[in-house]
Amino acid sequence: MKSPVSVLVSLTFSLLASTVFAAESPDAVKVITSHAFAEHGEPKYSADFTHFEYVNPDAPKGGELVLSTIGTYDSFNRYAPRGDADVNSEAFYDTLMVASDDELGVVYPLIAESIEYPEDYTWVSFNVNPDARFQDGSAITAEDVVFSFNKFKEQGVSQFKSYYKDVESVTAVSPLKVTFTFNQSNRDYVSSLASLTILPQQYWAERDLSEPLAEPPLGSGAYKVVDYKMGQFTAYEVIEDYWARNLPSRKGLLNFKRIRYDYYRDDTVALEALKAGEYDFRRENIAKQWAESYDVPAVKSGDLVKEELQHEIPQPMQAFVFNTNKELFKDRRVRQALNYLLDFEWLNKNLFYSSYSRNTSYFENTPYKAQGKPEGLELEILSPFKDQLPAEVFGEVWRPNTTNGDGNIRSEMRQALRLLKEAGWKLKNKKLVNSRSGEPFTFEMLLYSPTMERVVLPFKRNLERVGIDVTIRMVDSTQYLNRLRSRDFDMTPQGYRAVPYPSANMKFAWHSDFIDSTYNQAGVSNPVIDELLEQIVQAQGDDERLLALGHAFDRVALWNFYVIPQWHSKSFRIAYWNKFSRPDVRPKYAVGLDSWWYDADKAKSLGKKPN
Repeated sequence: MKSPVSVLVSLTFSLLASTVFAAESPDAVKVITSHAFAEHGEPKYSADFTHFEYVNPDAPKGGELVLSTIGTYDSFNRYAPRGDADVNSEAFYDTLMVASDDELGVVYPLIAESIEYPEDYTWVSFNVNPDARFQDGSAITAEDVVFSFNKFKEQGVSQFKSYYKDVESVTAVSPLKVTFTFNQSNRDYVSSLASLTILPQQYWAERDLSEPLAEPPLGSGAYKVVDYKMGQFTAYEVIEDYWARNLPSRKGLLNFKRIRYDYYRDDTVALEALKAGEYDFRRENIAKQWAESYDVPAVKSGDLVKEELQHEIPQPMQAFVFNTNKELFKDRRVRQALNYLLDFEWLNKNLFYSSYSRNTSYFENTPYKAQGKPEGLELEILSPFKDQLPAEVFGEVWRPNTTNGDGNIRSEMRQALRLLKEAGWKLKNKKLVNSRSGEPFTFEMLLYSPTMERVVLPFKRNLERVGIDVTIRMVDSTQYLNRLRSRDFDMTPQGYRAVPYPSANMKFAWHSDFIDSTYNQAGVSNPVIDELLEQIVQAQGDDERLLALGHAFDRVALWNFYVIPQWHSKSFRIAYWNKFSRPDVRPKYAVGLDSWWYDADKAKSLGKKPN
């Protein structure tokens, strides 16, 4: 779901030829009609754009792209709270508008050909393209938009209803125009509703959206399932007469006739399958494998291309996440202590080939990353909460400790033990025990990927050096998802998605109203964070205040130690069989695989693939 931040108030007519301002009187609120909506600043593409810059509008169509994924699936319903959904099941449906990959938070026409909203953001209207069609050829209308919204509200995840609690009404004011009205000004709704998934009423009216789906559904998107074996593979094929194929936002995309996803239970097996030519493209996330496992004849001959693509994309807070609802991890000092025992520099040197950078912010690679001490507007925002915040918040921003990478962390161990002692723990017979109850300090690290175990083991050894027992529990992807949803874990490697700027959808991951949300992985319920999030919602469009609020939120979240930050790469590591071509321009914020195309000449020149 997209999260809005600001609106197009200062657009020039040269940039947006389609923008119209209407007012009934000098005091009336201006209404903006546009082909696009930008959460920040202005859209890159004007109303008469013909295609995104990062596509080849004349790209050949056809061929097959085979991809891999780890795990299994037992449902084709991405939106049910139960079941493992097929990896590409979101592709069944189109949204009202669609984002570009060389901007952040900007949407362009898809099902909706234009958007209308007032400058006070108390409602938004979408004008449906009269050519829009479901996969059975029936027209998409405003009534389908109303149905989709209500279906998600009544049978979707509970967070949808909570998030949209201030939507007063949704009305089909004409066959091709739908209007959402709000109880109060809400810029976020304008953008997030533009990304609303549109469901076929004729298929979903008698089905429960909250239940898993054992068959591929009727959709509104460009691809449909033509073959599958539940849990093993799914094959999608493009709809030849897909109505939106030549829209500017789709031109040069949707180039593969067929896309197949093969499921593997183990990442090591999946890598070997790539080298055997069983599938076509892989993003490599394991530094050891990137450094050591691609020394094969196909790479040397150029048949299998190994490539790094540099980027400056805002990074997620990948981390070891504490379940702060567990009694063991409710004390902030305990969480801070365990942060001292992750030796990133040793891991990076010995396991990662020095290829990673440490995560240090919830706004990594953005201007909203907190720096130094709070001052000016940021200090003004934080000061009313002085009695509710750790004193350290008003000093230098927290950063993870650094070591020299030789494995000697005696200083860090002393710091950790000092904090643990303050929190009521002591060493007894080389085991950490609770000073009052005598209970040992022990917890479970929940994993589903065997490749993560080699990363966890050095951390486990450091914890054992201060008397903490850690059990590594490996489960399959289905069990893992169920335990994550029910918050049945102590600590797990997950984290928080990338946040390019502070926005209302941060509430899903952080606000106490969403404590039962899977996105709120650490189980955070903090009144100061709640208030900062409310202020972030109100500050959309006020760039100066939003910057200060981003810094304040980052600082408060870091000093509460909800996670042990891990690391990120500054490049995409990709490997693919050399039978594809791609545009000269790559999108700024993505690999851009959806703009590639099958190159028959390259495919013919490939050497014989290994058996």
